[in-house]
Amino acid sequence: MPFQKVQPEKLSTSVVRQIELLILRGILRPGERLPAERELSERLGVSRPSLREAISSLQDKGLLTSKAGAGIFVTDVLGGAFTGVLVQLFAAHDEAVFDYISFRRDMEGLAAERAATLASATDLQVIQTVFNKMEAAHSKRNPTDEARLDADFHLAIIEASHNVIMLHMMRSMYQLLREGVFYNRTIMFKHRTTRSELLEQHRTINNALQTRDAEGARAAVASHLDYVEQALSDHQKFEKNEAIAQQRFTHELSR
Repeated sequence: MPFQKVQPEKLSTSVVRQIELLILRGILRPGERLPAERELSERLGVSRPSLREAISSLQDKGLLTSKAGAGIFVTDVLGGAFTGVLVQLFAAHDEAVFDYISFRRDMEGLAAERAATLASATDLQVIQTVFNKMEAAHSKRNPTDEARLDADFHLAIIEASHNVIMLHMMRSMYQLLREGVFYNRTIMFKHRTTRSELLEQHRTINNALQTRDAEGARAAVASHLDYVEQALSDHQKFEKNEAIAQQRFTHELSR
């Protein structure tokens, strides 16, 4: 008979599995600091030696890292998603910018459709909370917070789609966006009119999600990213025309 005796699982192994799942599901995020050893052992209900054994195992796997005097952190597992050479290639060619937007349109449209169907009530509360923060940040003159919350809003939708592969892939894509690899995000939030239009687009996406309108959510995401694509295209044309105008002006002064 194909039966074997059940072996009791070590406490440290249970801790490893729990922390791995928290990282996999995107609940523990790259760079996030774990609670101090005493607090964490109490939360998990295990001894500190068992916790240390689990932490050591996770460090060996490259999921956690220790910083002297600072504590234990989730490793930036997204850092290796793209090689440095590829990142430089993305940054050097405009083609990558528009392919990136096209990729987002497809992936985020699907994520919104899934979220409208699969998200729990709590998932939708998270999305609503992020949108409320974005709306509050809209009144500030400096657009930095609103731009950051824009990314958080889209990632909250991806989290609510409950697909861990999509989650980590899109987080790596957003990390490149935050670093300005594809384009400078402040371009999109530079003008008050543009900021207002972007906020209303996010409101439309949020409303569709809150009412579980899957088709409407996907269409709203596509419409939003169509707008982003057009705005970036217009900005690039403006910069090109301005460069030509500067050449003419310099030449006219020298005549």
